[in-house]
Amino acid sequence: MSVRHFLTLLDLSPAELTAVIERAIELKALHQQGSAQALMKNKVLGMVFEKSSTRTRVSFEAGMAQLGGHALFLSPRDTQLGRGEPIEDSARVMSRMLDIIMIRTFEHEKIQRFAEYASVPVINALTDSFHPCQLLADIQTYVEHRGSPQGKIVTWIGDGNNMCQSYINAARQCDFELRIACPPGFEPDTELVARNRGRVSLVRDPQQAVRDADWVATDVWASMGQEQEQARRAEKFCTYQVDHELMSRARSDALFMHCLPAHRGEEVSAALLEDDAVSVVWDEAENRLHAQKALMEFLLLNS
Repeated sequence: MSVRHFLTLLDLSPAELTAVIERAIELKALHQQGSAQALMKNKVLGMVFEKSSTRTRVSFEAGMAQLGGHALFLSPRDTQLGRGEPIEDSARVMSRMLDIIMIRTFEHEKIQRFAEYASVPVINALTDSFHPCQLLADIQTYVEHRGSPQGKIVTWIGDGNNMCQSYINAARQCDFELRIACPPGFEPDTELVARNRGRVSLVRDPQQAVRDADWVATDVWASMGQEQEQARRAEKFCTYQVDHELMSRARSDALFMHCLPAHRGEEVSAALLEDDAVSVVWDEAENRLHAQKALMEFLLLNS
């Protein structure tokens, strides 16, 4: 059996994605009941971080502990990856010692090269191009609150970043309509949009984009590594804040999501973020834990 990786949502078929989400919901219920099993006993997850993190590290490390396994944190300062060892060599060596590997890095090409030479499953825990683990949690959250997202209208407000591009893949895999509202010059990858033009549209006006939407999501205006652009981006994105007034144009039962960390008063108003009747960001954050447990189980069983 060939090894399975998870570098984007497209590495799962739509049916497999649905199964992982269903399993995540099941694992969450088992955890809440205190009846989780040691499904990962004697398994070791290597966690390679070239970008800092809160939710990613905590969710993967806690997830492995809950499943009876062990997680090993590796930063560039701790490994030869940070001292110039070829990615191909690190992948082959680490595969001999670990059962599964997650990587949080910059260039997507780097994790693709690592996966090419790895003989164990590799998980994309964020690159500059995609953040598929977050979308697992987002989809799980929507399913828990509203059921299947198939046929729904989802609106992305803000930068055409790795989260936006992962939402494009989600639209394809889950069969929903995605409207992207972003300022000129901050669009997602044009080829990715073109490949999904039947489901994805660019809309400049946020108010038009959220009309009758079932699900609205956003992210910070300046992502990690773009801090020097904060002032310029704040000027460009000032009319793209998601607040109660904007959400009032969506469906009455629409949900708001944000992958966090959030900058209150910038991309989202503090009042909306804290409004549990609309905002499901805390469920969304928690679901990183359970969605990733389901993902790791799937990859290990199918490799």
